[in-house]
Amino acid sequence: MKKNKIRQLSLFLIIFGVHWFACSASHSQVKRGTEALLISKEHLKDKIKGGWAGQTIGVTFGWPTEFQYLGTYIQDDQRIPWHDDYVNEAMTAFPGLYDDVYVDLTFVEVFEKSGIDAPLEVFADAFASKEYQLWHANQAGRYNLQNGVPADRAGHWLHNPHADDIDFQIEADFAGLMSPGMPGAATGVADKIGRLVNSGDGLYGGVYVANLYALAFVHDNIPFIVKDALQAIPAQSNFYKCISDVIRWHGQYPTDWKQTWFELQKKWATEVGCPSGVFHPLNIDAKLNAAYVVMGLLYGGGDFTQTIEIATRVGQDSDCNPATAFGVLGVVKGYSQIPAYWLAPLQRAEHRKFSYTNLSLAEVYEVGYQHALASVAFHGGDTTGNTVKMPEMAVKAVEFEENFAGHFPVELKPLGTVFSDNYVFEVDGIGFVVRGYAAKKSADAPDHVLRAGLYIDGKEVEQADFPTDPIKSRADLFWRYQLAKGNHQVEIKVLNPHPAYEFRTVDCLVYRDEPNRGMRVMK
Repeated sequence: MKKNKIRQLSLFLIIFGVHWFACSASHSQVKRGTEALLISKEHLKDKIKGGWAGQTIGVTFGWPTEFQYLGTYIQDDQRIPWHDDYVNEAMTAFPGLYDDVYVDLTFVEVFEKSGIDAPLEVFADAFASKEYQLWHANQAGRYNLQNGVPADRAGHWLHNPHADDIDFQIEADFAGLMSPGMPGAATGVADKIGRLVNSGDGLYGGVYVANLYALAFVHDNIPFIVKDALQAIPAQSNFYKCISDVIRWHGQYPTDWKQTWFELQKKWATEVGCPSGVFHPLNIDAKLNAAYVVMGLLYGGGDFTQTIEIATRVGQDSDCNPATAFGVLGVVKGYSQIPAYWLAPLQRAEHRKFSYTNLSLAEVYEVGYQHALASVAFHGGDTTGNTVKMPEMAVKAVEFEENFAGHFPVELKPLGTVFSDNYVFEVDGIGFVVRGYAAKKSADAPDHVLRAGLYIDGKEVEQADFPTDPIKSRADLFWRYQLAKGNHQVEIKVLNPHPAYEFRTVDCLVYRDEPNRGMRVMK
């Protein structure tokens, strides 16, 4: 009798184990072979579609909230719009909303034309020639490429005051979507192309997002994906420390995303690099906004609606952050699992071409799928049958680099000066950024290029062109870091003055080698 019970129990365990394995494999849609990860082509395409669809849904949902909530979150009782034709409405009313997608597609088009191993210079040429409107690190990087800065230096902080900004982070989805189950490959793509616009923490944002996507193909445990992707980032970087804090706070406050938001605000909300964000509630810093993405993923708990709501409600770049979070979850779950509430409005617009591209979302699905297959084959996998064999590939860390090391913002000098010949002012510090632009005195005047020189303590240190065309403009007038400590005379000389054009300054951000002690203590 006892032996019969043991046999029955053993049989039950065997049957249960087989059933559990089958359910688990079906849920994750990925099986681990002896030397490779296996996924059917049907499920691979479903996940790729889920990533692109999720990104587009997320950026659309955040449309009315982008940078409207600075240093605060969106209250629970405030409803964010969404209706059954919302994607079409957004694509018609504000095509520039989809910079998350169409800048991605700039690089996707290069892979399509030049292959998986296309050199950086080809990506640089494609990006430099695009005439869509850009901002921050993207605009600074494009200007640098158009004006002779080498491709691998265009995003370096000495050439780009916005190097820590979010730009490549919101555009790196393609690097992970073309690297299914291959985080090392995703890192390689992101580390190369991201240098066109970012470095340091700004670059790490793109590398991290690419790894989130790559891992999402083969894992369905969100906390694991978030943590494992972080191995691609140097542990001594502030980006790593910031995301690690969010993971830790989620463990402490697993049901209260607002408490984690407050902890994040207290420790990481100070801006150092972006001259538009220092001493201002605007924060476009990559690590802070990546932290918001992670909050959406962790506190969303695998639920599409909770993920997109939280990633949006935390504020700041609240269209890009839900785009990333929803896109990653779209890969984990697949296009077929996105609820109709979110998917149906997208499907009504899948045939429309994105601005500045020749691709609709329906076409992106197919192109993205083909690039993923090509990447798997390029890295030694097998795509010949109905099942894709992805090579085993570990997360690969990039090298450590720190932007603005030893530079502490201490003052924002208001300028507000208009000049057509030269302008002189004083700076007490080791670095500065002058915000401003070249402008037409009359709106009817044609676009023109002014040229100016920067002189520090009587010595010329740089000459630069300043187009009045915003597509070709310089993101900031002039900047210099790593100066000798002390007071400096700064002069901007117009080298080709013209009566119809002028320079307009905004302010000057000043850096010193130690931070301010701004909070006074009364005795």
